[in-house]
Amino acid sequence: MALLEQINNLLWGLPLIILLMGTHIYFTFKLRFPQKNLFRAIRLSLFPAEDTPNLSPFSALSTTLAATLGTGNIVGVSTAVALGGPGAIFWCWITGILGMATAYGECYLSVLHRQQNKDGLYVGGPMYVLKNGLHNKKLGSLYALCTLAAAFGVGCTTQANSVTRATALSFGISPHPVGIALAVVTGMVIIGGIRSIGSLCERTVPAITFLYLLGCAVLLLLYRHQLVTAIVWIIKDAFSFASLAGGVAGAGLQRALRYGIARGLFTNEAGIGTSAIAAAASHTDDPKIQAYVSMTAVFWDTVVMCLLTGLVVVCNMLYDPASVAAAAETDLTAAAFSHLPYVGDAFLTISLCAFAVTTLIGWSYFGEKAAEYLGGNRSVPLYKLCYIVMIYLGAIIPMHLVWECTDLINGIMALPNLLALWALRREIKS
Repeated sequence: MALLEQINNLLWGLPLIILLMGTHIYFTFKLRFPQKNLFRAIRLSLFPAEDTPNLSPFSALSTTLAATLGTGNIVGVSTAVALGGPGAIFWCWITGILGMATAYGECYLSVLHRQQNKDGLYVGGPMYVLKNGLHNKKLGSLYALCTLAAAFGVGCTTQANSVTRATALSFGISPHPVGIALAVVTGMVIIGGIRSIGSLCERTVPAITFLYLLGCAVLLLLYRHQLVTAIVWIIKDAFSFASLAGGVAGAGLQRALRYGIARGLFTNEAGIGTSAIAAAASHTDDPKIQAYVSMTAVFWDTVVMCLLTGLVVVCNMLYDPASVAAAAETDLTAAAFSHLPYVGDAFLTISLCAFAVTTLIGWSYFGEKAAEYLGGNRSVPLYKLCYIVMIYLGAIIPMHLVWECTDLINGIMALPNLLALWALRREIKS
């Protein structure tokens, strides 16, 4: 554990932070601020689905959001504020805005260099960009192997463990039946393939997100007298080094800076490249269209959800300082939501569980495409079986070592993905 922590602190230190932020800024200017076309991109995401075995743009977007929304927006923001101060929210927001350009570039290249499998479905992602764009199969295999490992860690065991911890604390339910239920529900969806995953995600993700944002809106109404003070506090505190470090971590640009900041921190994935795997499955032929649609995932994930969660947390720090003093780093959001009328803690627990289930389903697809890349279609059934079993195991085993290994894998994933982005940057058109 000590060795892994030292490696992660080195890997996710200042050089990688500068590289990631520099990538965001470079593509923002190179692509002439693709963020300005945000509302057009949102309209594009709502185009009706066509009769095709591949995903619609909205299904691809929903699958991406399923894998990224949730615990990162809830627990990650709490940790960022605890370590970086209220100003972390400002940097989290800025990083989300700039990260939209990187997400655009990743998804553009993924659609450009995707290929069709034996079933006629589009498959892509950074591993195919590395293989078909950079003609480097070894780096593609390395990225696919890390994605497969991350699917069992980020998308599987950690999410299942988050659900069982939340249900045990709030409702006193044993982890074993919860783990079995999660495995059965997820298995029923992922066995149906990408159309089943996309169909469920496009129906459930918007509904769950709307309910969570509604809860944030009710709390901000309750904290309305503290809201202006909180915003001023966030802006004033934003320009200290501690706030900058915490905010960057809260936006998903560094997965394991220190003090467990990566725990539960899954936000927009910009720079890691996994969202491009879902983007490549779209039936859209024009890479610009799908890149714009997929770019909106960063907007909803970080610019909207992380911002509202952060405002709720900081307002509660002013509204009820006693609850904050008694809370752990990862419990600042829980302390804020405890004031939600009538439902309180149960609302946050149910939201965490719902987001964790969608993350299980979304990440199952990322891992499936990595398994297909490494072993062909024959490896997919075995992967799905292992994934379902790991959901149950993740619900009952200690997670400290899994988290450190996951942080290491994510850091390794970022490097070949960023290499492909920079090497093929001339191919990306706005």
